[in-house]
Amino acid sequence: MIRLVEPYTEEQVRALHTGDMVQVSGVIYTGRDAVHKFLHDGGTPPVSLENGIIYHCGPVVVKSDGRWVVKAAGPTTSIREEPYQADIIERYRLRAVIGKGGMGPKTLAACGKVGCVYLHAVGGAAQVLAECVTEVLGVSLEEFGSPEAIWAFRVQDFPTVVTMDAHGKSLHAEVLKTSQDRLKEVLTA
Repeated sequence: MIRLVEPYTEEQVRALHTGDMVQVSGVIYTGRDAVHKFLHDGGTPPVSLENGIIYHCGPVVVKSDGRWVVKAAGPTTSIREEPYQADIIERYRLRAVIGKGGMGPKTLAACGKVGCVYLHAVGGAAQVLAECVTEVLGVSLEEFGSPEAIWAFRVQDFPTVVTMDAHGKSLHAEVLKTSQDRLKEVLTA
């Protein structure tokens, strides 16, 4: 298990490779469709994304005794952000994107150019992942609605796997190719 601890650096990230199991500790920011479109279209981020991590997540967060409590924080499907993600990685020099399902070639190219990785979080484990959130630091762009807002979380030992690295490798692309090759074999047998 590799620990990725804030401050996140290009050197830390370039040392990671597909298949590495990584525990993230530090600040991460949630961002889904509305946030990605807003940033891509030139909106000014209300938080400092430089050298940061964006988590494709629409968390369930409630107020309890005057403070925010995260009840669920599972990943959402990342490919929806493919039209925007490469631009955002390059503009803000993101060090990681967390989500599920992987992303496409534009995002993979941006990861190599900037020194960023795609970290896969386990879907269906929203409550377990919420336990890794030790503090809600704030919320921005609430006008987008709670799941689409930017939530700033401090996390401890948030479990992920590198499935796209800064060296041009994508486990998602490899699995797709292997599956297509195997399908061809089966259909021609």
